[in-house]
Amino acid sequence: MARKPGSNPQAIRNRAAKTAAAMASPAAVAQAPKKKTSPAQFAREVRAEARKITWTSRKETWITSVMVAIMVLLAAGFFWVVDLGLSFGVSQVLKLANAG
Repeated sequence: MARKPGSNPQAIRNRAAKTAAAMASPAAVAQAPKKKTSPAQFAREVRAEARKITWTSRKETWITSVMVAIMVLLAAGFFWVVDLGLSFGVSQVLKLANAG
């Protein structure tokens, strides 16, 4: 089985050092020279990132959608009850203010 590029210990140490340097000073990231990549290199990197995408199954999507709908209904009910309570309270206060 082929090893992934950049998985040798030296490459890992180099990446860790870069990460530590970037975490230590945010200005270092802004001052670091940007690498120019060719359009072909960019396309290769895009394809490599696209291979990492995992899509949810139809069942997972359906379950999540139903859960979101239930939470929306619960939140709507909660805010409706709170709105009724507040409007009742405000109307009672205004009735007292007008009566006195």
